[in-house]
Amino acid sequence: MAIASTNPATGEVVERFDELTADQLDDKLARAAAAAASYRLTSVEDRAGWLKAAADHLEGEAGDVAALIVSEMGKTYQAARAEVAKCVSGLRFYADRGPAFLRNVDGDGGKVGARSTYVTYQPIGVVLAVMPWNLPLWQAMRFAAPALMAGNVGVLKHASNVPQCALYLEELFRKAGFPEDVFQTLLISAGKVEQVLRDPRVAAATLTGSEPAGRSVASIAGDEVKKVVLELGGSDPFIIMPSTDLERATDVAVTARTLNNGQSCINGKRFFVHEDIADAFMEKFVAKMGALVVGDPMDLDTDVGPLATESGRQDVEDYVQDAIGKGATVLVGGERPDRPGWFYQPTVLAGITPEMRMYHEEVFGPVAQVFVVSSLEEALREANGHPYGLGSNLWSEDEAERDLFVRDVQSGMAFINGNTTSYPEIPFGGVKRSGYGRELSDLGMHEFMNAKTVWVGE
Repeated sequence: MAIASTNPATGEVVERFDELTADQLDDKLARAAAAAASYRLTSVEDRAGWLKAAADHLEGEAGDVAALIVSEMGKTYQAARAEVAKCVSGLRFYADRGPAFLRNVDGDGGKVGARSTYVTYQPIGVVLAVMPWNLPLWQAMRFAAPALMAGNVGVLKHASNVPQCALYLEELFRKAGFPEDVFQTLLISAGKVEQVLRDPRVAAATLTGSEPAGRSVASIAGDEVKKVVLELGGSDPFIIMPSTDLERATDVAVTARTLNNGQSCINGKRFFVHEDIADAFMEKFVAKMGALVVGDPMDLDTDVGPLATESGRQDVEDYVQDAIGKGATVLVGGERPDRPGWFYQPTVLAGITPEMRMYHEEVFGPVAQVFVVSSLEEALREANGHPYGLGSNLWSEDEAERDLFVRDVQSGMAFINGNTTSYPEIPFGGVKRSGYGRELSDLGMHEFMNAKTVWVGE
């Protein structure tokens, strides 16, 4: 894919960017390695101060940055402002809490024949981040903030359709006062990722993206014996039981399926509704999905903007047509509107069966699959039958149902009576083919640190 900013609402190419030459890439990696050697020695107080400065700069530029996000990937302006606000929150969280996460942890020296023993957390060096376009600032920030607070150095290979967002992140950390070359953007194609990851100056990698991309990076990292964290998407279950507030559940179901124009890994895609409330749920859900305004993402009245890429919309269309051709029923939507840009109508499908591709794969667009079940146990069997296991969602006021859901759902995150989302304060990640490792919280910071055991004798 060419490195270019293309407005998804119009299809117009706004700006093209040259890929780094071999010499330029080598120079950037050399500078990153040199920066890592000195940055690891900086104080946690200095790092926290630079993170706070980055938060202040970003907050002051929120409107312009949000408009930049809209222009490159098409989410609504309101959603882009929310993404910027989340990045500000993440920066401040690690500035405030990071020093505590980095403290030594004392052990029981007497039990192991020592005067004292403790674990000290130390940075590992240069970390490669391979990031997607759907949350072009937040995806990168949830790596960058903890990594920089930990004393690591970051090199970012962002998606090729959001180069301006990628370059802005490098500029942001520079303006905040971080030492030169501590965070760099690499304008390279996906084909250069293996070269960078195999480079001995790079210590580890984190990737958010497709399962094939994750398999490739994991294979390379394994061959090089380097740490990697993977978040590979999902097709999250959203289970609705009779005891819930149906009005609120349907409101959140609509948000889950159309947030980020339907291009979010962790929001509900497969809706399992109990047969006792199926008709009522369908009526409300379909009506609310059909009432959404599809249009200019900069218009504050717009609910759903375009998909980020033309190929992405084609993928969504192919999934829907495959399902229709094999017997699925379209309850609302199911087609592209007649207008420029890469728009697709919010869609609800019923009658999904294992013969259809979307039953087993992730549809990255505003398309909901609805299943009627007779019990929570049946919903969990269906939910767990999918190869992904990122997030999950239950709507129930029954304590026994909640306990069963938490115990048995195969996912990295389980949300009850609220939309699945990411917060700096709690761990983020999945199981099964959704990847491994955790981002955010103290766990996300420690993923790329050496937990060094220290034993001090008498």
